[in-house]
Amino acid sequence: MASGYNSVDGESSCNKRGERDGESSCNKRHEIDSYCMEDDGEDCIYEYDDDDASGGDYDYGEDADEYMSDAEETKVHVAPVTYVVLTEDDVLKRQAEDTAGIAEVLSIPPAFAAFLLRRYKWMPSNLQDDWFSDDRLVRDAAGLPADGSAPVVATALSPWPLICAICFDRYPAGATRSASCSSHFYCDDCWRGYVGAAVGDGPRCLSLRCPDPACSAAVVRGLVDAVAGAADRERYARFALRSYVEESGGRIKWCPGAGCSRAVEFVGCAGYDATDVFCKCRHGFCWSCGEEAHRPVSCGTVRAWLAKNKSDSETVNWMLANTKLCPKCRRAIEKNHGCNHMSCPCGHHFCWLCFQPAGTREHYACQGDTYRPRLNAAGSKAAVETKEEATARQARASLDRYLFHYERWAGNLKSLEKARQDMDKLERSELEEMAAVVGVKAVTELEFVTEAYEEIVYGRRVLRWAHAYGYYLDPERDGKKRELFDYLQVEANSSLERLHKCAEVDRKEIFCCDGEGEAADVSKVIKDYKKVFKDYRDRMVNLTVASRTFMGNLVKAFETDLPEVLTIPPAFASVLLRHSKPAPS
Repeated sequence: MASGYNSVDGESSCNKRGERDGESSCNKRHEIDSYCMEDDGEDCIYEYDDDDASGGDYDYGEDADEYMSDAEETKVHVAPVTYVVLTEDDVLKRQAEDTAGIAEVLSIPPAFAAFLLRRYKWMPSNLQDDWFSDDRLVRDAAGLPADGSAPVVATALSPWPLICAICFDRYPAGATRSASCSSHFYCDDCWRGYVGAAVGDGPRCLSLRCPDPACSAAVVRGLVDAVAGAADRERYARFALRSYVEESGGRIKWCPGAGCSRAVEFVGCAGYDATDVFCKCRHGFCWSCGEEAHRPVSCGTVRAWLAKNKSDSETVNWMLANTKLCPKCRRAIEKNHGCNHMSCPCGHHFCWLCFQPAGTREHYACQGDTYRPRLNAAGSKAAVETKEEATARQARASLDRYLFHYERWAGNLKSLEKARQDMDKLERSELEEMAAVVGVKAVTELEFVTEAYEEIVYGRRVLRWAHAYGYYLDPERDGKKRELFDYLQVEANSSLERLHKCAEVDRKEIFCCDGEGEAADVSKVIKDYKKVFKDYRDRMVNLTVASRTFMGNLVKAFETDLPEVLTIPPAFASVLLRHSKPAPS
């Protein structure tokens, strides 16, 4: 998408290349319904011919000019920035600024300001309100000295010889220290062991109190730095840094991407079931549920789908659909030979078709291969299913439908990952090599390539979760919705496949990129190469716009729960049959 975004504090999460850089694509997609084009108040769905995927001129049909004009005039409502990506340095800087601000306003040391801010989920305004309302209450709860007139110190050395209350050794003046209470003194070795044990327990060390059971004085950063070893000081500092994110009340979250140390701060409005955010590492996740980015499919659908993939329910369905119970011992048996004569481990022999006993030397004990319809209650010859047959048929249909959607759910993930790999190659070297071939600047003339890949990655993600959504559309209860879903999904998939082929296959043919991603000087080989390049660029731009439109139609339908107001035009019925095999009912 060509629209740009201004930077915000930290690493900009939204700009023109949001998807490519792993930045916010929700700002591009937050109002997806704006991509849907309207004609005389009715939703329009556009059809492509099979010939469109060829390497020749791209044909949009008789209304090509009108189609592209409508596409170009489609209004895109850019949503405001909803999140900011932060590095660890950004987090540390913000933490230091908040701490210094509170320390100055409340006239307390920074270590105690940080201690208080953690209790208030790093919300300075809330802390200030409570402090100026009743500072003594805040001091008592946090373990700070109750007397506001006395100086607040992180640690105090004993002014006279004392016995350590832990090891009971006698120490001279200045050899033992206390927490902020200035009442309970311990030697540095005992303090070191006490702090080390707390750090070993994890982030709870940030709320450590005086070793004396009757004292609630806070053990803050200054005391830890004075007594702890280097390793413990480093771990404590790490916990303190992470607390700014993990104790922020959900305003900031760490990116769950493998090996990523960035954080994401949500600054948008609440109320959406699923809000996708994208880190600089290109990992996308849902702010609401923490799973991988899945907008516009609801978090509930995602949870149900992932739980189904992990459960044993499909194993049970497979057994119901592909096995039968021995009439004698009721053990499940799978038919793994062509013969209908079954031999159970219990010693019972029976026919697979009619379940009648079969002799050990007989091929069949009945004429089970001859169709003989059962009589129903009225005595007619209409076929009647037994309860077991109906259960097996329903299980088989459910399993077929599940496998249909699961294969496409997983397949789109592979295509998405391949597109990301291609984007990495483009960033590393291919864009510069392609620019050298045609004599243009990569950031200007070849930006259409990166925008196409952004659309491909986005489209693959939408189609991936579309199949999770589609699985839960009941073929009988949601018949009309199922038809609409199939139609929109097929159109979006067909358009995206054309774009993906143009970006992946045709690009390498045009620029002669070899397996290592290097472009040859084809300008000397292909006559009128600049025209070839221009035609290719125009075709990819058109395909990107078309894919964005079809994907927008699909997303809009999801976000409105597939309303049945949009009926499939009869002229388009052949499209559904031509482009895909319908899902099992």
